Amino acid sequence: MPKISALGLDVGKKRIGVAGCDGTGLIATGLTTIHRTSLKQDVEELTKIVVEREVQVLVVGLPYSMSGKIGYQAQQVIKYAELISKILELPVEYVDERLTSVEAEAQLKTRKGYSNRDKGAIDRRAAAIILQQWLDDRPRKPVNLPNINDNIVDCSV
Repeated sequence: MPKISALGLDVGKKRIGVAGCDGTGLIATGLTTIHRTSLKQDVEELTKIVVEREVQVLVVGLPYSMSGKIGYQAQQVIKYAELISKILELPVEYVDERLTSVEAEAQLKTRKGYSNRDKGAIDRRAAAIILQQWLDDRPRKPVNLPNINDNIVDCSV
């Protein structure tokens, strides 16, 4: 089975939540939060992660409006993701991220030591939810099982 290396991104105005997956493509986990200061800084930090993890695809959460339309914020995310994709020379795929931050915060509240002041933790968790959704929705290659009829032994007496 080929290795899967995707990077999930929850892009915000101040921070980018970053998540990665295990090589099997089954489990997404939050990796880090990039505090945005400039495009150059964002690219430098993302490049380190991309090289270290041998990333093959960027998975970006797209903040559709609740009515399902692409609003101003989603347009900004698309512009940013397309630019990052071009700079990093990686394909980009989008996942509907409506309410992922709410879900992320709810999940984190169940953990001991959670502080609602740690916005970076919410961003990382949201990125993991985005990436997990992408992993779960990916078409899987069917496992080639042997033809069961080839292994039947005549046991009649």
